[in-house]
Amino acid sequence: MKQDSTANVAALMQDMGRAARAAAQVLALAPTEQKNRALAAAAAALRAHRSDILAANGADMRSATARETSGALLDRLRLDDNRVEAMARGVADVEKLADPVGNVLARWSRPNGLAIQRVSVPLGVIGIIYESRPNVTAEAGALSLKSSNAVILRGGS
Repeated sequence: MKQDSTANVAALMQDMGRAARAAAQVLALAPTEQKNRALAAAAAALRAHRSDILAANGADMRSATARETSGALLDRLRLDDNRVEAMARGVADVEKLADPVGNVLARWSRPNGLAIQRVSVPLGVIGIIYESRPNVTAEAGALSLKSSNAVILRGGS
């Protein structure tokens, strides 16, 4: 049974990695306007689906309480109207940031006249393992999108 479970997790991770790599290729070419529209839509979705988000968070809170999660961890997991709004504002704030992709970071010329530039580019796929905090999920996703990177998020229990 454990071997089947391990094989399933390995297959899932491989599928997720392939999907993230394919997404990274698309994101690398995404224009700033398209990324900003996606971020604006994400902020709007957080606001529009606030009641669904809070209901799902309530289920998460009940599960965490049943596992005797510490009070400090429960507080970080708990969402309310203000925290969901702060998440939406955080995503909207990322939308307003300058696009980091394509910026010329340095330029110089060689003695033979060759002009060289160091230009910022996406990394591709980013993996983030973090304590499961709903606001971190939103912020990590938003920052990854703005920088044209795919991300695989792995929250803790």
